[in-house]
Amino acid sequence: MRTRRRSPKADAELDITSFMNLMIVLVPVLLLSMVFSQITVLEIKLPDATSANDKKNLKNEQLELIIRDQQMRVFYPAGVLLKSFPRKAEKQDFAALAAYLQELKSTMQQKGISKRNITILSEPEVDYQTIVSAMDTVRSFKAVVVASVVEAELFPEISLGDAPKLAGTKRAKGASQ
Repeated sequence: MRTRRRSPKADAELDITSFMNLMIVLVPVLLLSMVFSQITVLEIKLPDATSANDKKNLKNEQLELIIRDQQMRVFYPAGVLLKSFPRKAEKQDFAALAAYLQELKSTMQQKGISKRNITILSEPEVDYQTIVSAMDTVRSFKAVVVASVVEAELFPEISLGDAPKLAGTKRAKGASQ
């Protein structure tokens, strides 16, 4: 009988270099995409369902921003024009709107009115980027607190809707065109 001698075989080495290279590239890409997806989310609140009598009372207390192709207008209470912002060059004047909303929020707080909601009404011709810029403008503004820039709240609860057809509106005393 012949006996076979088996030669000792060396264990195969596991080469994970290519897998580690893949992980080094994949992990940062996934982490970056998660951060950007959180930044681009805009939260919109829908108005509460109320009875007809409550709707009449709430409509008068509503702060509205109506965006038309040639101008933006702020109404408070609904139907009473506070200020109009005509279009400058090819853009809406969001800087003036932000400054005015800061003054309006301060005035409301001094009078004891705690308002966090605003309704943005736009015409069908208004482009998407203008609506998003308006939402960013009415939501918050940059303020300096203890030598650092923070986002201060204006009207974070935003509702969207269609602008009414052009018609005569009551004007508030001292409202500027």
